Amino acid sequence: MREAILDGAAQIVGPAFVSLLCICIVFVPMFLLDGIAGYLFRPMALAVIFAMGSSFVLSRTLVPTMALYLLRPHRVEGGVGHHPEDAFLNHHEGDHPRPRRARLTATLVHWQQRFEAGFSATRDRYHALLGLALAHRGRFLIGFMACVMVSFALLPALGQDFFPATEASALSLHVRLPLGTRIEETAAAFDRIESRIRQEVPAHEIDAIVDNLGLPMTGINMAYSASGTIGPQDGDIQVSLKPGHGDAAEYARRLREVLPAAFPGVSFAFLPADTSSQILNFGSPAPLDVRIAGPDAAGNRAYAQELQRRLRHVPGLVDLRLQQPDGYPTLKVDVDRLRANGLGITERDVTNSMVASLAGSGQVAPTFWLSPKNGISYSVVAATPQYRMDSLAALQALPVTGSSGTPQVLGGLADIQRGASSAVVTHYNVQPTLDLYASVQDRDLGAVAADVQKVIDGMAGQRPRGTEVGLHGQIDALHVAFTGLGYGLLAAIVLIYLLIVINFQSWTDPFVIITALPAGLAGVVWMLFLTHTTLSVPALTGAILCMGVATANSILVVSFCRERLAEHGDAAKAALEAGFTRFRPVCMTALAMILGMLPTALSTEQNAPLGRAVIGGLLLATCATLLFVPVVFALAHSRKTRTAPAGEPLHV
Repeated sequence: MREAILDGAAQIVGPAFVSLLCICIVFVPMFLLDGIAGYLFRPMALAVIFAMGSSFVLSRTLVPTMALYLLRPHRVEGGVGHHPEDAFLNHHEGDHPRPRRARLTATLVHWQQRFEAGFSATRDRYHALLGLALAHRGRFLIGFMACVMVSFALLPALGQDFFPATEASALSLHVRLPLGTRIEETAAAFDRIESRIRQEVPAHEIDAIVDNLGLPMTGINMAYSASGTIGPQDGDIQVSLKPGHGDAAEYARRLREVLPAAFPGVSFAFLPADTSSQILNFGSPAPLDVRIAGPDAAGNRAYAQELQRRLRHVPGLVDLRLQQPDGYPTLKVDVDRLRANGLGITERDVTNSMVASLAGSGQVAPTFWLSPKNGISYSVVAATPQYRMDSLAALQALPVTGSSGTPQVLGGLADIQRGASSAVVTHYNVQPTLDLYASVQDRDLGAVAADVQKVIDGMAGQRPRGTEVGLHGQIDALHVAFTGLGYGLLAAIVLIYLLIVINFQSWTDPFVIITALPAGLAGVVWMLFLTHTTLSVPALTGAILCMGVATANSILVVSFCRERLAEHGDAAKAALEAGFTRFRPVCMTALAMILGMLPTALSTEQNAPLGRAVIGGLLLATCATLLFVPVVFALAHSRKTRTAPAGEPLHV
């Protein structure tokens, strides 16, 4: 037993170590990723590398030691062989198992024998298939490579998303009433909107509905808000759903059709309800942001309105709105400076008097009262009650006090006129900016963004002079992440190849090993296509992980091919023997990885594409390892050996 353990450990230590390095080295490019993709996947890369290193150490030390103590030599009968059950029972002479244990053991032995019989039959069929492929190498290689290349034609049909959408347990809706709507009228309108929502979403699925109306009292709360609220006519509706609820995305799709028809003149936009989507938007209320920046404010607004009209025809683009609307009711106070100066009143005096009366004295003269009982300071604010400032005449009668101390009425110092202005003013790099926000429905982010960019490019001639128009939001992070992961995938393949070259001291055999990788990538494409999963950052990460595991299996096959070739010098025979001998460990390694990724692939979480990519890649990569790699090895070493005649299957 000791000799068998040492022989098995010595035979596998080289390929196992190289396989370990290949799996670990594919994660090296992830440490070079920037942005949110790097923050998400660097910890995973570290976890995999440390786990693989620890498992390798244990497999070289603890596992052989435990095998020495737990495994028993097979009982030899007649000096020739042993009973098939001895491999499972391993009883010493004189052992008498209990009846119940004996029945259980017999059942397990029966199932093990049936499994072995089925596995042996499968391996025999694989042996015949590999022999046929080796006999017709040229046609097999051309056909296999053609199928792999054709598979990549499905890439445009996959679509692109930064991260896949997940099932949310809430709905978040931003509502904007006509500009200038008072807060109490906004509250009444929100009650009617809530009633309409309850008609569309089943009552037994609603846990709670919470409204947040108007602007917050402090700038701190405003900094943490990402809904795009700009005034008292704006508000957010949060609908929390109970466990076991229906499809939240379907509810949102239905409400997008019902609410605008039921409430004309009201703008509705669904916001990301889950935390992960909010993080991926980087504080923006929508995944797509068409930013228009330039000095010509009037020209930019006209351009933005025309662009908005054209973007409404883009399929899959929903919740399109202009964040900086125009037409907010405004009162313009034009002070007669000559008259005010004669009375000892300045523009600052007029402003402070208006702010103190309309917004409160805390804006111009903060005052605090310290309680002697608890030692807490309380803010004291004086302001004119709203019911006394409810008309233009009341505003004109507002007292204004200057340095002379004699109060004057505002109507005697200034001319007050009604007008309109922008509800909010935004600057980006000092320049005035307009933002067109939009979300995506029933299409992938990459396809919608491409159509939006086409519309922007088509209106390049109408762009005002000095104005810059760009598409931003999640699409920027998508391009950065996809570029980084794409280069990371290529870097992983190159690093794997160079690593195997160093270990094998050959340029040919490492190339033979990595010929299984294109099939793995084709398997990723097919799995994403069949499961209707878009290409995303987790899917690309799964493809990189699949490269390491697929290479590890190919190393097991090619290393044994080299051993058999060195023994008898026949490359085709060595490939056939290696495929037959390594069939079990290759299938076990791939199956273990597939079963481990199955719960992730079947889930609705954001890492589901990672599991699906790994499973699809390993399925085809394993087929390539067992069929394509041996044939390429035999072809690469065919000049050195005598091969079987063309058309004649090989036999061992």
